[in-house]
Amino acid sequence: MNKTDQLRFTVNDRIDNIDVSPSHVSLALLGEFSKDVSDFLKGSNSEVDPKKIAISIEEGSLVLVTGLFVASTLWADIERLNNGASLSSIDSKRAEIVETWQRKAKKDKNRRYSIINEKDGISFHVNSDSNFHRTEDVWVQVEKYLYGEVFDMGGQNKVNVHIRLEDGTVEKITSTSKFLMEEKENRLYHSVSLHVTAEENLMTGKLRNYYLIDFLDYQPSYDDDEFNLMVEKGTKAWADVSDATTWLEDLRGGSHR
Repeated sequence: MNKTDQLRFTVNDRIDNIDVSPSHVSLALLGEFSKDVSDFLKGSNSEVDPKKIAISIEEGSLVLVTGLFVASTLWADIERLNNGASLSSIDSKRAEIVETWQRKAKKDKNRRYSIINEKDGISFHVNSDSNFHRTEDVWVQVEKYLYGEVFDMGGQNKVNVHIRLEDGTVEKITSTSKFLMEEKENRLYHSVSLHVTAEENLMTGKLRNYYLIDFLDYQPSYDDDEFNLMVEKGTKAWADVSDATTWLEDLRGGSHR
């Protein structure tokens, strides 16, 4: 495994006044740390399958080394931690593990944890002086435009419009029966643009509690005939210009070389 292609999880401690190492570690600490690393990699959405991750245990306290893999949320969370971001900005399961490490480190000053990736210059540490915490979520009212296909709308008690966005995400937009009854166009199973209000989390950018303001005209593709007409007009306009570069330089008042 290349040293620049590693994610290193380290725990430092002392047992019987001797530094922890692969040859000197309690079964409890080894099991506890292995589980923490496994849960951190998975996150709350099981983004990584630990069964598919090979590790090596190295000197330098107890170091579990894993190879790099495709896990976009994991890497984003580690980058946020490296930059000192609030625990509220990362996956909740990973935040919980960091909080656990911090509690243990504050009880025992010999206990330290690290996550290191030399390739990207990441060096995140938890020790007795750490002060990682979650911040209270702040939600603000915003207006947004959503684009996608309506696949369900209506309802007897709660009236909603269900839309599948361009990235495949499904969102539920609250509306009213009066508004939908007065809508003249058939929006069901059509691509639409929606003007909505929502609540946005200032920390994460997450949106919730959508409410429909209006349907807007949505034309994601261009008209072939209109495009060809524009090309034809442009060709005629430039028909008398033999050298476009020279003409542009003269227009700018410069000299063409």
